[in-house]
Amino acid sequence: MEQTSDQWSLVDALLARSGRLFLKKLSRNDSSWANEGGGHQYGFYVPRAVRESGFFPELHAREDIPHILEAECPSFWPQTGEIRQDSRVKYYSNKQSECHFTRIPPELFRGLNPASWLLGGTLTEPEGTAHHWFIVIDSTSAEAELLESRLDIQADFHFTLFSPSDFKRASSIEADEAAELIEEIDAALRNGTIEALVAKYSKLPSPDMLATAARADFLSSGKAKAFDPWTIKRPGDALMRVSRDIEFSIYRRYELRMRAVEVAKVLSGYERTATAAVRGFPSMDSIFLSASQQRKSRAGKSFEGHLAAMLTAGGVRFEAQAILGQRRPDFVLPDQATVALDKSRNFEDAAILSAKTTLRERWKQITHERFNCAIFLATVDDRISKEALADLQRAEITLVVPESLKMKTNESLYYQDSNVISFREFFDEELARKRPSLLLAG
Repeated sequence: MEQTSDQWSLVDALLARSGRLFLKKLSRNDSSWANEGGGHQYGFYVPRAVRESGFFPELHAREDIPHILEAECPSFWPQTGEIRQDSRVKYYSNKQSECHFTRIPPELFRGLNPASWLLGGTLTEPEGTAHHWFIVIDSTSAEAELLESRLDIQADFHFTLFSPSDFKRASSIEADEAAELIEEIDAALRNGTIEALVAKYSKLPSPDMLATAARADFLSSGKAKAFDPWTIKRPGDALMRVSRDIEFSIYRRYELRMRAVEVAKVLSGYERTATAAVRGFPSMDSIFLSASQQRKSRAGKSFEGHLAAMLTAGGVRFEAQAILGQRRPDFVLPDQATVALDKSRNFEDAAILSAKTTLRERWKQITHERFNCAIFLATVDDRISKEALADLQRAEITLVVPESLKMKTNESLYYQDSNVISFREFFDEELARKRPSLLLAG
């Protein structure tokens, strides 16, 4: 089902009416039934912890089939406007923890991209007969980006139960820091020094400074002594954790200061709130657009920078941003001269490695020219579609992903795809075993 621009307004309205909330990253089994013409018995999986939490009604064994426990649970689906009177929770006790929420609108689950979202809640006042509501958010939509940002969702997220108040947190900034910033802005407005405060927070730390701080934070956790792929058990997961979670958390703390002060300056120019909202909107819109663009730019450079640091720590010979024909891949191994000019070398004497935080269609920018070597595309994106994976295989580009994304239990489509390898396999198999000449001696 097409995602609409007013979808987030549905969420905000429902949050105000909700007691508890349930968020789940959808796996293939949660939605594939809708593409296969599944009937009323099909639906999304309910994790054991959620089933046992009291979020859904109490289950009772069926008299005719005692190993099936179920409960009627009428549900409201605001995207279609319907109340499903016959939806229910069904637990198959003879199949370990298998539990489904069934008899739900298939059109909402049809054609979803991998790692999309299911958000639901319990209503403090029912919608008709329904005490539960659910919406489905496609992982490539703007609403998904907003959801992930609002809840500060980490890379290893699968599901959670939480309260509406969690949506009200401004960011990952701690309460004491938030109070300090509010007081600082108030003081500047009282003293007429808001311009000086804007100047104070007008520059974010450099990408290198943020990256160094993120890796230091990761190493201080005791998970590794160096950012070295040979000593880190799951180097891909480490890259994902550092670039998507740790560095972004550090970045948001600086970003909030910068943008909050900018907005405060705009609002301070008007005596009435309504006037500020209308007259100041273009300025605030520009602030938020700039913030969004800066986030996306930072994310791409962050992953590439951390990967370069890991290659260096692991003694991998590479040249960054070398020009090959009409393209400039992120890393050529061992260098541009060997890849492009050495006509006598063997296929496994060189390799091309590009890094993309998210793929979309941008992987096609890598290269369609062949240089008698393998091409690898590294990413931390868990939303790549089946069609895009097939296109990558036809283009003879091997996808390299974090180890957890390659696991059977992950929501991505990578587990059974032979053209997708983990970072652990990339370092051990593709470099150490097949291409040892690309590693520095010792």
